[in-house]
Amino acid sequence: MTGGAPRTAVEEVLCSLFAEVLRLDRVGVDDGFFELGGDSLLAMRLIARVQAVLDVEVNIRKLFAAPTPAGVARLLDGGGRPRAALVRAVRPAVVPLSYGQTRMWFLNRFQEGGAVYNMPFALRLTGELDVAALRAALGDVALRHESLRTVFPDTGGVPRQEVREGSPVLSVVEVAAEDVPLLLRAEVGRGFDVGRELPWRVSLFVVSAREHVLVVVVHHIAADGWSMGVLGRDLSAAYAARLSGRAPSWVGLPVQYADYALWQRAVLGSESDPGSLLSAQLGYWRSALAGLPVELVLPVDRPRPAVASYRGGAVPVRVGAGVHGRLVEVARAGQATLFMVVQAAVAVLLSRLGAGVDIPVGTAVAGRGAAALDDLVGFFVNTLVLRVGLGGDPSFAEVVGRVREVDLAAYAHQDVPFERLVEEVQPVRSLARHPLFQVMLTFQNAPRTSGWELPGL
Repeated sequence: MTGGAPRTAVEEVLCSLFAEVLRLDRVGVDDGFFELGGDSLLAMRLIARVQAVLDVEVNIRKLFAAPTPAGVARLLDGGGRPRAALVRAVRPAVVPLSYGQTRMWFLNRFQEGGAVYNMPFALRLTGELDVAALRAALGDVALRHESLRTVFPDTGGVPRQEVREGSPVLSVVEVAAEDVPLLLRAEVGRGFDVGRELPWRVSLFVVSAREHVLVVVVHHIAADGWSMGVLGRDLSAAYAARLSGRAPSWVGLPVQYADYALWQRAVLGSESDPGSLLSAQLGYWRSALAGLPVELVLPVDRPRPAVASYRGGAVPVRVGAGVHGRLVEVARAGQATLFMVVQAAVAVLLSRLGAGVDIPVGTAVAGRGAAALDDLVGFFVNTLVLRVGLGGDPSFAEVVGRVREVDLAAYAHQDVPFERLVEEVQPVRSLARHPLFQVMLTFQNAPRTSGWELPGL
């Protein structure tokens, strides 16, 4: 890197934190976070690490304005008091669900038997599989992550978290190779009753002595996209350890999901308290989403069904290295991220297709604003509404600037649970469409895991 050596102890710490989050060997004091490959997700991770190490909170908008270790060091003098640290909590007799889990629980009851929120992954394993070691490894992973041993019974319609002992039963079934696709489809499409069942299940299809298919299905109430990488990494490590005749020797987790749920409610506070974080953020969203379009009008080839089918398709489109490079240049010129540039392009496209000049687009944020959550399986992701106005015939650079301002404000108010936002805005509801937005843009940019390392497979 070219940004020079740190001049103070704080700058030295910040250079190390920048390098850690960006996975670089070294970062200079004047090197720009976003020019080195940072994005909004990594920015939130950096903010969490700064808070954990230096005990000061940095606003994401200020980080975009001063995205170097030297710039952040100057911000720390006026940094606000950090939120209460996320630590293991004294648990009450009844542990509430997190806000996101509450929505998942309601939808599980509402869509009884549905598989809309199933999260599957499947691995074809070739080689000598030790089924006993795999079974023990599943138990290790379940013991490590309480979320995988939690059920959600209710009393009078009010759900609670109930952590149980044990691990999922490994279902081992001998199958013919040609039957695997049909069996996979059936396994992935089978719903959960999260009030009674553990929120994950594991099946092993035995095709031959050296060919297996491992299928893991997790309900969204217990995991998110980031979690699936953590789950795969931990299962791989545990299997390797058990194959060597020992338990995995990983470092203990600082907190469990129940600790997060209690912390989330304490940090957000009560809506009846005008000084609470929840009240302040709801005030922002009331203003930002006032008069939001009921539905994004697009030239679809058929009307929406009365009730959404939840069926979908995929149309792959490849963006070549040259186009990607030019997009990055546009992002740097506008002090924006690649996501913001793509969002601007999507907004312009939707407008030209007839959606008007008021374009709300949904996106997902990781919701892991505390460093203690990095290695935890759980449901932390939240959904934001990014509303961009295209009135006044702006240039594309101006659209990127508008998107940047909207996104930074949304990221700074990302703690309000989406379901609470819907209640506050009170859009015209319909079973035919998603509330507040009908187009969603997400980048699959969760941290890469080290990959599967299964001895003998």
